Amino acid sequence: MTITKTLKVAAITAALALSSTAAIAKDFNISVWAGGSNDNDSYRADAIEMAADIYMREAAIRGEDITINVEKKLFNDGWDNFKQAVTLAAESKTAPNIIVTSHVDIAPWSQSGLIRPIVDYIDLDSWPLNQIYPNLIEITTYNGQVWGLPQDAESRPFFFWKPHLKAIGYSDEQIEDLPNKVLSGEYTLYNVLEDAKKIQDKGIVEAGKGFSPRVSNGPDYWQFYQSFGGEMMDKESGKLVFDKRAMTDMFQFFADAVKMGVTSPTHLGADWGQWYNEVANGKAGTWHGGTWHYARYTGKEGLEDFFGNIQFTLIPAGNKNGHANTITQPLAYLVSNTGDDEVAEVAAQLIAIASEPRLNTLHAIKSAHLGIGKEQPNIALYANDRWASEATERLLTHANAMPNNTDFGAYWQIMFKGLEAAWTGQKSVADAVNGVEAEIKSSMADAVIIK
Repeated sequence: MTITKTLKVAAITAALALSSTAAIAKDFNISVWAGGSNDNDSYRADAIEMAADIYMREAAIRGEDITINVEKKLFNDGWDNFKQAVTLAAESKTAPNIIVTSHVDIAPWSQSGLIRPIVDYIDLDSWPLNQIYPNLIEITTYNGQVWGLPQDAESRPFFFWKPHLKAIGYSDEQIEDLPNKVLSGEYTLYNVLEDAKKIQDKGIVEAGKGFSPRVSNGPDYWQFYQSFGGEMMDKESGKLVFDKRAMTDMFQFFADAVKMGVTSPTHLGADWGQWYNEVANGKAGTWHGGTWHYARYTGKEGLEDFFGNIQFTLIPAGNKNGHANTITQPLAYLVSNTGDDEVAEVAAQLIAIASEPRLNTLHAIKSAHLGIGKEQPNIALYANDRWASEATERLLTHANAMPNNTDFGAYWQIMFKGLEAAWTGQKSVADAVNGVEAEIKSSMADAVIIK
């Protein structure tokens, strides 16, 4: 934190304390809206309410008369609807004080003035913020400023159905060692296709179910681009990167999966409910998904012995140019431009308190997400949850994220359109990649480095 920012935090905090010690009662109404959230994710808002209680109790001990009323709202009717609700509220000067949203919103919303840099109101070097994973803080950084704090973390692993691997000759020891072989690059995505074909050839799963990717567009597909050596953004210039060789190899991988018959050409657009049921009940051999899927597998889909049936790893490397990887897409706490600096200070302090390991662990375990800080494995609730502990250790330290870049959304749509064309056979891999390149050159050449 710079001296200027430190002085600003100190000045606001001192003003709050001075007004309170002068026996002036201070009332704050702090609203928090959380996107992509249902009852399992209630602590995204509940933690702010709990933080307000702690804040008021500490203020009372200092002799300060502060009342904070927290208004909570969870949104679970699609991200587009949530973002539209936030932007419309901002236009009418009624945006919530605290917004829980994807980190990818930081770039456009900071440029539009909808949010404030949270670093202006908090000290990242103090507890509990100094124990948050640095790679998650980096994800909430844009143009050299920290705009928000990670609210949770997740990862997107590769999954294998253990009994199916045993059926094609794997020993228990080999299955246990699979995450290490993936990490080292010894086991690649093409080994996945080979094993998926063996599983199908034995009649264990139906044709087209040996490798069952997610059924719609999502951040997950950028993992496969990285598996073949692709970069999403050039750190020096801040521009996006289109690596033609990596994109070609990625498209070819999915085309090869279809050609081998282990993935259906019509897989994209399949029903999510059917997909969840299949992967959680051994009707697919291998697949990729999110760490939060654990709750669905072991809950609604009725998988009783997750660890006895499923192995999970990083996304394997595709070839020698790439590496094993995983993407995390953490939601972030952001402070809006609603209210004055005093209100923003209170909102930011509530976010800081909500980031304490014990409070964040409530959300992580209830919603099957991962923690945001190094100290959370020391919390009994977290440490005693096998999934949270193993997923954190195996995945989170290797995780990166899609870039905070206002042009990335357009690039993403162009990429996926090309992937879909190659996957379904509408175009050859070469034509699909050339189509991506041509569209980038015509619509966003200044924003993307082509190599």
